Order: sequence, then structure tokens, then C-alpha cells
Amino acid sequence: MINRARWPLYLAVLSIALPAFARIGGGEHYAGSNNNSNDGGGSGGDGELVGWLIYIAIRHPVIGIPLLVGFVLVAWYMKSQEGSASTKKAFQQAEAQVRTTVSAQAVTQWVGALKQKDPSFDLLHLFDNVKKLFLEVQGAWFRRSLEPVRRYLSDATFQRLSLQLRLLDLQGIRDAISDYAVVDLQIIGLEQNEHFDTVHVRVKAQMRDADAPSRATDEQALALAAKQQLEPFIEVWSFVRKPGAVTNAAKELSNGKCPNCGAPFEGGAANRCQFCSAVVNSGNYDWVLAEITQGSEFTRGGDAVEGFARARQTDPALSSETLEDRGSLIFWKWVEAQATGNPTPFAKLCGTEYLTWLSNDLKDLKGRGKRKVFLECAVGAVNTRRLDRDGDVDLAHLEVRWSARMGIGPADEKPPSLPVVPQRWVFTLQRKAGATTNAANGMSTNRCPNCSAPLSDNGQPSCEFCGTMLQSGERDWVLKDARVWESWAAMKRPAAASAAAASAPRDRVVSKEERERLLYMMAAMAAADGVVDGKERELLKDCSARWSVPWANVELALSAGSNLFDRLVQKGTPEAEHFMNELVSMALIDGKIDRSERKMLEAAAQHLGVGGATLSAMLQRSS
Repeated sequence: MINRARWPLYLAVLSIALPAFARIGGGEHYAGSNNNSNDGGGSGGDGELVGWLIYIAIRHPVIGIPLLVGFVLVAWYMKSQEGSASTKKAFQQAEAQVRTTVSAQAVTQWVGALKQKDPSFDLLHLFDNVKKLFLEVQGAWFRRSLEPVRRYLSDATFQRLSLQLRLLDLQGIRDAISDYAVVDLQIIGLEQNEHFDTVHVRVKAQMRDADAPSRATDEQALALAAKQQLEPFIEVWSFVRKPGAVTNAAKELSNGKCPNCGAPFEGGAANRCQFCSAVVNSGNYDWVLAEITQGSEFTRGGDAVEGFARARQTDPALSSETLEDRGSLIFWKWVEAQATGNPTPFAKLCGTEYLTWLSNDLKDLKGRGKRKVFLECAVGAVNTRRLDRDGDVDLAHLEVRWSARMGIGPADEKPPSLPVVPQRWVFTLQRKAGATTNAANGMSTNRCPNCSAPLSDNGQPSCEFCGTMLQSGERDWVLKDARVWESWAAMKRPAAASAAAASAPRDRVVSKEERERLLYMMAAMAAADGVVDGKERELLKDCSARWSVPWANVELALSAGSNLFDRLVQKGTPEAEHFMNELVSMALIDGKIDRSERKMLEAAAQHLGVGGATLSAMLQRSS
């Protein structure tokens, strides 16, 4: 059992080891929180305490010396943790620098490729617009109103940032930022296809950042932020534009003009020009911000997606950019429905069967005085895994890697002891076979596929402007199902699926977040029956040491039990076998499995209800 008297220590360690996600784009304190609520004013008290302990040690050595030694050890430990937080930040800054560094030759080639299509393209002009947008977005985020910058954001990006603000408010805090500034900008990637050009811009910036009570005024929040250190950070802002669009300074959103006809554009929720009816954030006419990624998480490019070529035979305008933007939009609406306990605004984006299941699940929780809690929720990546045809329905499977302090708790409370846990889910979207993408909407994916009107949250399954039924997936992608990775990977594929392999693709690299997720899942499974025996604890400790996951975090995961995940892997099931396969992949990172690792895997297989013969077959396939 967890020693509850040590929870403050565990939480102190956890606050260093895990990220918070209040800064726009999911990056506040990404390298670990190290805020000091005393603001440097406690040193005098510590000095008096040390003097008092020395006095006791001299006058009453039997009592005083142990007290003094204990104080020194605790002070050394806390100081070492502060150093580890600083070191962690430094490592992540270094990782971000490595991931986002490119050669001058590559930059020249990318600029040349853009100029071939758009002779007026000017890299410095793009940087001027990015810098202006960065400052405007930070200001809107601080004021907790994103409407002024909505025109520059894809629908999914706007939904994501809006919901993050709402989740902060539900948590009772607001993000206090000040002195934000851009230090350097650099283009670090270009992806081009027949549908979109995507340019990745590295933003080196700095700001003062703190959490303030949600009721704090702007002045109070600024005063709190002013007390914080000026912190540097690196983000990658990804902009998308149709290949046929060209640079025209006289027709840019940044100048208050419609990028299509050049008429004055004053904004509005519809993001549509009142003169030419162009959807200004579609990416069809000007660059639109489609993603914000932390520098340490940035990756370039991706593999060809199975089933994509077949799907584009009947839908030539289908692109991974719009599909993943739609998937991201659906994910954040899914989180919102559960965090608020109200699924009705999700009706236009969710199929009937799943919406009914979700509504009943939330209703059951409410009847028991419970609710689902999503704190510090952030998305690492949305990637298309596979496209299938199942009868008269097309299916798109999108992997979403995200993290949150997530659990089920009393309706009027939040669970303070849940760690930030990496999550790996697959969202399966469905659309009627033969339906085609409305290319005019581009990256504005929260629109009616028939009349292009923006979708509202009125809870109706149809478009309130033209009456088109949306929930059925007749015209656009809607959510069919959402499952944890293991559950999806173990599912039987549709008979019409083209690939012979029944298993999900395996990642080449097992990330730190994936190691944490697997270990936390093992801990939650071990604690699910209320008793963690010695063998289970020893197995978890071995994994904790080998995978560089702090044991204090694992103990918090044990204390949270089944509340740590929405759904646990059941022992002896196909999901458990897939989970075991992931553990084997983890052990094979260095290319071999030693005797100690094999013993660990055998213990894990027994814990998961996977037979020895099955484990041996896995090891043989992986060798």
C-alpha cells in the first residue's frame, strides 16, 4: 500500500517530472514546473531554523544531532530536485534545438520550391506575419478570448485552444503570461503535395508564465507573471496553404483584408467574406495556422498510409491534412463532451451509436454523483494509421497521442493526486462510401459539407442552414468509435481490407511517453483488484528502473488504480497479447534480451494472462 504520509513528497517529485499544459499550444512548464510560491522570501526563516537546530544539537546532542542531520538530508534532496528540474529543462531545450535545426542549404531549397509556385513569396515577409500572429495569439490567450485571431486558425486549432481555456477555467485557474517576445524565426521544413503546402516555422521565444486563480483580474495576473523568471522555449508553428495560392500583401488577413477578393474583412464566427463568400481560414487563399508543436516533440514527414491511394480513387480531394484536422476537431469535442458531462454539442460530429453510448455512460456517472475529469490535457500528435472499406462505409483510423490528468471523481471535486499520463487512442471515423471531400472548405473542417455553413453547438444532428443530416456520415467524417491502442490493434479487420497482416503497424522507436504509458497501465492493472502483491511490485520496480520512469510516479499510478485509464486491458484477452507484444518491443530497444529482461517479461506475461508458449513465439518473431 502507498504511504499516504509521503504523498506531499511524491507530489513534489511529480511536479518536477511531469509537464503542465497551460501555455498556448500545450507547453507551459513543459520541462517541469519549478515555481516557488515564496518568491524568494523564505531564506531568512530557514536560517533561523538552522541556528535553532545547531543550538539544540550542542545542548541536547542525542535529540538535536539526528534532527540536524535529517534537516540537512531533506534540504539536500529538495535542492537536488530543483537542480534536476533545471537539468530537465536544459535537456529538453537541447532536444528541441536538435530536432528543429536544419542546414542553410535545405532552407534555400525550400524557399526556392515555394518561389517556383509563388514568385512573390518572401521569407522575411512570412516571418513578419508569423511574429505578428504570435504576439496577437498570446494576447488573445491571456485575455481568454480567441475570437480576434480565429481568422488565422484552422477549425481544429481554434477548437483545441478554446477548449484548453475552458478546461483551465474548470480547474479554477487562468494562464498569467507577460513579456512574451519572439527571439528568432526559422523555416525548418516544407511538405508539398497536390492538395496543400505545409511550411514549418521554428519559433524561439520567451515569456514569464504562471498559474493564477481564474477569478484574478488581468492586472492581478500580470503582477503574478511579473514575479516569474523569463523562460525561453521553442515551438514549431505549422502553416498550410493551397498550392495555387500566391502572396499578395494587399490581400492578407494580417492587413484586415479578404485574401480572395481584397475587400475589408472584420472577422466573425463564420470566417466568411461578406463580399465574395470565401472561407478565409480554409487555406485556399492564404496561410492558416494548422498546428503548434513543442520543439522537443517535432518530427518530420510520415510514411505512406495504407488504404489512402485506394480511397483517393473515388475522392481525389482527400488529404491527410484535412482528415487529421477533422480528427483533431472531433477529439477535442469528445473531451469537451466528457469534461462538461454534456454530449449534445457533439451531435453533428458523432455517429448515432457512439453518441448514444457516450450519453448513457455520462448519465450513469451523473446518477452516481461522479464526473470525468480532464486536467492539463494536451495532444502530442494525430496521425492517420489506416483507411478501410467496410461494406458501404469508409473507415479512417486516426491515432491520437495525448496526455492528461484524467479520472473519475466526485462531481464537485477534482482528483489532486492523479499523475499526467500519456494516452494512446485510435479514433475511427466513418463516412458513406463514395462521399467526397468539399475542397472549398479546405482546413475549415467544422463546416457543413453541403452548404459550407459553420457548424454550431445547438445539439441538432443536422445543419440548421440547409437541413443536411450530418450525424449519419453521409457527406463527411463522423466518429464511429474511440478505443485505447491495444483494443483497436487487437480488433479483427474488415473482410474488405486490402492488407494481409492482421496486426497493427509497429513503431520503429519507442518514445519516453510510450514507456510511461505502458508502465502506468501495468500499475493500474496490478492495483485494479485492490491488492498489489510482492511479485507485482518487484516487476513494476524492475520496469521503472529499466525504462527510466521515477518510482514515485509509479506509486502514484498504483494509488490511483483503475481511475488512471478510461479502460484497462483485460487479462488473457487479445488486447493483453498485443500489450505483451509492446513490452517485448520495449525490451528489444537495444537489440537483445538478457536473462534479467527475459525474467521480467515472463513475470509480465504471467501478470497479463499470456501463456509461456505465446511469449516464446513473440520473442522468436522479434529476434
